[in-house]
Amino acid sequence: MGTAGASIEETAGERRQLINVAYRLLGSLAEAEDAVQEAYARWYALPGARRAEIVNPGAWLTTVTGRVCLDVLGSARARRERYVGAWLPDPLPDRDEHGVRRGTDPADQIVLDESVTMAFLVILESMTPAERVAFVLHDVFRYPFADIAGVLGRTPAACKQLATSARRRVDATRTPAPAAGHAEAVRRVKEAWEARNVAALVGILDPAAVMTADGGGVAGAALRPVEGGARIAQYMVAIADRAPGLELLERSVNGTPGLVARRAGVVLTVASFEVADGRVSRLWVVRNPEKLRPWTADGRP
Repeated sequence: MGTAGASIEETAGERRQLINVAYRLLGSLAEAEDAVQEAYARWYALPGARRAEIVNPGAWLTTVTGRVCLDVLGSARARRERYVGAWLPDPLPDRDEHGVRRGTDPADQIVLDESVTMAFLVILESMTPAERVAFVLHDVFRYPFADIAGVLGRTPAACKQLATSARRRVDATRTPAPAAGHAEAVRRVKEAWEARNVAALVGILDPAAVMTADGGGVAGAALRPVEGGARIAQYMVAIADRAPGLELLERSVNGTPGLVARRAGVVLTVASFEVADGRVSRLWVVRNPEKLRPWTADGRP
């Protein structure tokens, strides 16, 4: 990666990797960008002689970014307790679907894979900060525990135990990777929703389905999870009835088939789905406009 006396271009080239790490650790694009900016600020605040001594700037920047994220995660729980309604990770668009957006948008830097699906990020939210850092750095990015120890301030053995504990959480709740049936189920939801067909929606939704919405106290959204396929179907139709002119679009959300609702060209809602045995079992609906900025950066979804 870098050598002693690394150039500005070389250290700046680490930004994409750091954004990918930070987003998976925090679930927030804005917080990920801030964490990476802080890491770079600390790098450039070092005396020139000290920077020249650092053989691998990328490893140094990753360690600092991880520590900053650990601090953010430690305070996030208290902040999210004050959050209005449920908190969900930021939904990510597929830039190949949406055309060229602003090249500086951190969303453009993120590789879309299984580790950024909404289902996976929600599982990560259930972990302790230390578990999340150990698991993401080791299992997702393949960093050795000796390096992770420098982030967490613990022994490599302790970091390994944290990752193992986190892995158990993932294994206990992870669903199969989205298959062809996922897209078909989302398409059926779209058609039934557009038709205001409660019975059709009930047929697509698992009877025990759960819908979680994030409006952040800014946009209207259910403050608590809506449970049961029938209740979710009625809720979805009621929303459609109150929003004439709403346009539904099939779009990739965090790398899996999802739906985007917009009115007069403005994206109002981004929905992710978990599908099991051909039926929708989980819905994550983000309506907080602060989290929808990557979807409207160029004035289009």
